[in-house]
Amino acid sequence: MSPPTDTRPTEDADDLSDPGRVDAGPATVGTPRTAVRAGSRRVADRRPHAVYRRRRVLATLAVLVAVFVLWVVISLGMAVSNPSYGTSIAGRAAEWARRNGGATLVVKVENFWYSHHAPKVGGTVPKGAIKSPTATTTPAPVAVAVPHLPAPANVVPPASPALPGEGVWSPTARSVAGQPALYTTRVRPDAVHTSYVVGMAWMDPNLLHATLYSGSQIPGGGPFVHSAPIPPTAADTLVAAFNAGFLMDAAQGGYFTDGRTVVPLRTGAASAVILTDGTLTVGQWGRDVSMSPAVVSVRQNLDLIVDGGQPVPGLNAADTTRWGFTLGNKVYVYRSGLGVTADGAVVYVGGPGLNITDLADLLVRAGAVRAMELDINTDWVNFAYFTPSNPYEPASAASGSLLLPAMSGGPDRYFSSYWSRDFFTMSSAYPDGPPTTTTTSSSSSTTSSTSSSKPGARSTPAP
Repeated sequence: MSPPTDTRPTEDADDLSDPGRVDAGPATVGTPRTAVRAGSRRVADRRPHAVYRRRRVLATLAVLVAVFVLWVVISLGMAVSNPSYGTSIAGRAAEWARRNGGATLVVKVENFWYSHHAPKVGGTVPKGAIKSPTATTTPAPVAVAVPHLPAPANVVPPASPALPGEGVWSPTARSVAGQPALYTTRVRPDAVHTSYVVGMAWMDPNLLHATLYSGSQIPGGGPFVHSAPIPPTAADTLVAAFNAGFLMDAAQGGYFTDGRTVVPLRTGAASAVILTDGTLTVGQWGRDVSMSPAVVSVRQNLDLIVDGGQPVPGLNAADTTRWGFTLGNKVYVYRSGLGVTADGAVVYVGGPGLNITDLADLLVRAGAVRAMELDINTDWVNFAYFTPSNPYEPASAASGSLLLPAMSGGPDRYFSSYWSRDFFTMSSAYPDGPPTTTTTSSSSSTTSSTSSSKPGARSTPAP
C-alpha cells in the first residue's frame, strides 16, 4: 500500500527566506494562507514602533531620575557643609529637608526618635553644672547714678531640695554704667529629670537696649539694616545675644522691622516688640502691644505660653496644634523662651529636657508675667554673653560665654556672615559710658556740666 499523499499547501522558498517572516501557525479551515501572512506582517510592522516608544519613555524617566539624584547629592552636600544649617550633620540634613518640602517627614522621624530616646529620669547633675553664686561686688561709684532695677529675687527651683547655688542669680557679663545689667542662674527643669540643667538670664531694661538682627533665611526678604555679622560699632556695647523664633512658615505669626512688614502680623500672636527707646517687651499682639510710630521691630512666634503671671489655661504638652508642629511639643527637647516681668525686666530660659509646660513653669519662676516660646531643637537654642577685659572694649567671640556650656554652636555665630537666622542683641544703653557731673564755682556764678567717664568721650553741656 502506498503512503497517503500530503495534500497540504507547501511554502515557497521566498517565504522561508524572508527575514521578517512571522509564522502564523497552521492555517485554519476556510482561512487563506495568504491572508494570515499579510495580517502577521502588519502586527510585526507595528511592534518595533511600540518598542521604540517604550524605550524612549524609559530613557526619559532615567534622565529625570539621574538629574534629581544629582540635584539631591549637590544640594544636600552643600547643606551638610553649611554651618548656618546647624551644628551637626544630622541637624543640617534635617534642616535641608525642611527647606525642600520634607518638613512633615522630618517631624515624623524626629518624633519617633525622641519618643524612643526619652530624657533620663532621676540622677544627679554633672559636677560643676550648677555654679556657685558669684559674690556681688560693689559697683564703682559714679558721680551721677543711672536708673536701674534692683537685683532679681532668687528662683525657687522645681526640684527640691535645691542644690547649692541653684536658682541663685549672679551678675554676669560686662557692667553698664558701673551697674550689673545681666544676671544668670541655672536650675533643674523639673522634679523628674534631675540630671539636666537649664539656664536662665535676667536683663535690666534701664541699662540695656535691644536690637533685632534679621537673617537671609529667617525672615528672608532682605537686605536689612541689622544682619549678621554684628558690626564693630555694635560690638563696642554688646552685652548679650540670643536666638529668636521658628522658621516663619512654622511660627504662625509675622515679622516687622526697618519700617516694613516682611511677613504679615497676626492678631493674637505672641510678640516680642522693640520700641524706639530700645525697650524689649513681650505681649499678645492687638491687646498688650500694637503698631505705633514707637514700634521698631516685631517678631511673632505662636501664642503666649505665660499670661497674667501664670501658664496659659489649657497649656498641654501634647497639643501640637496650638504650640507648633516642629518636633511635636509632646517630647522633651532643647527649648527656649522669652518673657517680661512686672517691672519690665527681660527674662530668657533655655536648655535641654524641656516640654512646653516645663518651659512655661520656669519662665513664671523667673518672674515673667507674659512669655512666649522661642526656637527649639539643639542646634538653635543659644544664649551668649560677653565679658571683655575692659568694659569699653568691643565684644568678640573670644570674650563670649554660653549660658550653658553644652549649648550647640558658640558666640562666634553672631559674628559670622554665614549666620542666616534672626536673633536678638542686648547692648549698653550708655554707649559713651556712665555720665558724670562736675561743678566749678566762681565769685559770680556756678557752672555745671555733664560728661562721660569713658576715656576720650566728648563732654556735652547739661540742660
